[in-house]
Amino acid sequence: MRRCLKFLHTMGSAGLLGALASLVVMLALTPHPSALPGYAAMRGAMGAVATWVFLPSLAVTLMSGLIAMAINRAYLNAGWAWLKLATGVLMFEGGLVYVQGPMKQEAEQSARALAGLLDPAALAVSLPGERGTLWVLLAISAANVALGIWRPRILRIPS
Repeated sequence: MRRCLKFLHTMGSAGLLGALASLVVMLALTPHPSALPGYAAMRGAMGAVATWVFLPSLAVTLMSGLIAMAINRAYLNAGWAWLKLATGVLMFEGGLVYVQGPMKQEAEQSARALAGLLDPAALAVSLPGERGTLWVLLAISAANVALGIWRPRILRIPS
C-alpha cells in the first residue's frame, strides 16, 4: 500500500509540475485577443490542460499524500509532512480558484467571442494575474517536491 501511495503521489506531482509548466509556456505564447482564432485556440488548449491534466494531478497528489499521512504514523510527527500538507491545501484552493476556474472561463469566453456572441474586448483581462499565479503555484509545487525528497528535520512535533 505504501509503495502504491508513493507511486501515485510521485506521478501526481509530475503531472502537476508538467501542467503548470505547460500553462506558463502556453500563456507566454498566447497571441493578443485581436488575433481571435489563435487566441481562442490557445485558450481552449489551456482550458483542456487545466481540466484534464492539472486538476486530476492535483487531486491525486493531495489525496495520496493525505492517505499516506493517515496510514504512516511517522508522518504525523514529521514537521516537513505537515508543511507539505499546508502547502498542498493552498495548492488545491489556489488551483481551483485561480487556475481551473479562470482558465475554463476564458476558454469558454474566447469560443463565444469567436462565434460572435461576445465582444473580444472582454477577453484577456486576467492575463497578468494568471501569469503570477502560475509562477507562484509552480514554485510551491517545486518546494513540495524538495520537502518530500530531502525531508528536513523542521518543526519536529513531540509525540
